[in-house]
Amino acid sequence: MKPIQLMSGFLTVGMWTLLSRVLGFLRDAMILAFLGTGPLYEAYVVAFRLPNMFRRFFAEGAFNMAFVPMFSRKLETGEDAQEFAENAFSGLAGVLILLTLAAQVLMPWLVFALASGFVGEERFDLSVEFGRIAFPYILFISLAALLSGILNATGRFAAAAAAPVLLNVLLVSAMAVAAFLGGDVARALVWGIPVAGVAQLALVWIAASRAGFTLHIRRPRLTGDLRRLVRIAIPAALAGGVVQVNLLVGQQVASYFDKAVGWLYAADRLYQLPLGVVGIAIGVVLLPDLSRRLAAEDDIGGRHALSRAGEVSLALTIPSAVALVVIPLPLVSVLFERGATTAADSAAIALAVAIYGLGLPAFVLQKILQPLFFAREDTRSPFHYALWAMAINAGIAIGLAPVLGWFAPAIATTLAGWGMVALLLRGARAMGDVARFDARFASRIWRICLASAVMGAALWGAAQILHPALNTAGLRYLALIGLVAVGIVVYFGIGQMIGAFRLAEFKAVMRRRQPS
Repeated sequence: MKPIQLMSGFLTVGMWTLLSRVLGFLRDAMILAFLGTGPLYEAYVVAFRLPNMFRRFFAEGAFNMAFVPMFSRKLETGEDAQEFAENAFSGLAGVLILLTLAAQVLMPWLVFALASGFVGEERFDLSVEFGRIAFPYILFISLAALLSGILNATGRFAAAAAAPVLLNVLLVSAMAVAAFLGGDVARALVWGIPVAGVAQLALVWIAASRAGFTLHIRRPRLTGDLRRLVRIAIPAALAGGVVQVNLLVGQQVASYFDKAVGWLYAADRLYQLPLGVVGIAIGVVLLPDLSRRLAAEDDIGGRHALSRAGEVSLALTIPSAVALVVIPLPLVSVLFERGATTAADSAAIALAVAIYGLGLPAFVLQKILQPLFFAREDTRSPFHYALWAMAINAGIAIGLAPVLGWFAPAIATTLAGWGMVALLLRGARAMGDVARFDARFASRIWRICLASAVMGAALWGAAQILHPALNTAGLRYLALIGLVAVGIVVYFGIGQMIGAFRLAEFKAVMRRRQPS
């Protein structure tokens, strides 16, 4: 994949992810407006996180981080990629069916493991009920993730990136219909989750079939390739899902504080916007590209791809992090404060957003650095690093909670994220130049930081001027749009002026994408 194609793929994934996250904001705003931050909302958070946690382990963590490099190399070398993919698809389906059945029986214990502070309260029974309804989502979304890996490996990013949009469209629709008919909005929301999983699986299955990979569930054969896949996938499960594990540890601690689970989840949703648009998009495009380059022994091209991915992602991530730290309350209050969500909720969520913002560049860097290991089918090293990061997270979250209270898990997640980055950088040294950012990256990164700092100062000043409008019902949306516009104009203007990036580079990629 040429550099222009790499960036085009990144923009394709990024723009679809941006649309998904914007719809996700609409979804989350509606949920908070209808449910507030009380028992129904906290039960929904636990129920939705259960299948998503296992999805990160089984699909995005274990299978895709192990499957995509192996599948990409088979495509590069002309081996039977179809046979390998169908065998992996069938094996994953079998494991997930058994897991889904077991979860229905063990749901009370799963909820206890994630939120033991709910025991003896209404929140616990609701979480068990909602968890049983939502958990089958893992079966459909994990199979969809594997099919998405096939599409990404063949350079087809649009369908896989568009699939999450269906989730938000269906959940928003379910709540709107339930509210219009006077029904139970909370249960309509939860039932919409497995329905959305079926829709997402159907979308990527059709796209994969059109790409020449029609997969069916059959009795899997334990071939040498499948054994190797499982051997690589087990340590990749934890390494790929370390951020999710840290968030769940934080949820366990937060469950002992009233409303804290909901506050942290809402904050997580806000910082996931830049993380999804930038970090996940880069990871999705970079992993198959690096795998093919390593198979072709193209170290120079691999270093260039890594450097451009780091350059573009940090050029978008660092200013986003600064904005989350400088103006969290205007963002949260305008987006979420309505209906059952109060000003006190907004203040609490904003605090968590600012803390998570400090860790945002670390979460994105993980997405950039981990493919260096996974492309070499080395999942053990990231696994060991993840264990250290989890220990840091658990120690800080549990240790600081009695002193600082409910937001200790947010601090722990951020510090653990930076710890993971430090370990990945140290481990990548042995890979040589292919794992080092090039001179162009080094010359631009400090300029990106400077432009972001200037933007942060401009945002702070603009927020003071717009404070009355941000707190006026009829004007706050326009005021927030104006605030964001100030940040965009200042950052890109200063960045272009001092050489942090060249806007012409982005335009060139956009022009390259238009014909398709």
